[in-house]
Amino acid sequence: MQDHTEHAHVTSTSNTTGFIISLLLTLVSFGMVAVGHFPISLTLAVIVSLAVLQVIAQMHFFLHLDSSPSQRWNVMILIYTLIIIALLVVGTLWIMYNTGIRMMPMMH
Repeated sequence: MQDHTEHAHVTSTSNTTGFIISLLLTLVSFGMVAVGHFPISLTLAVIVSLAVLQVIAQMHFFLHLDSSPSQRWNVMILIYTLIIIALLVVGTLWIMYNTGIRMMPMMH
């Protein structure tokens, strides 16, 4: 019979840590917008940076994606998925931009 109490404790601690980090990142983002004393470009850069950090924290603490050998395939699948999404988004924007230029009447 195996003892699962240590595994449950690690998961609970990990989930609590992830929740606190996510909450702090969200509060900092909200605080910057609520205060409104910062330039828009700085606010946008900080919010995007904090959003990326939050995604990384949630993948680590909640999905338990890390560099361990048991998670390598999951991380590789995630990277492949992100590459495919980036290609789709960039390709779509490129097509829309070119179509917009070609559909506009020529300015003389």
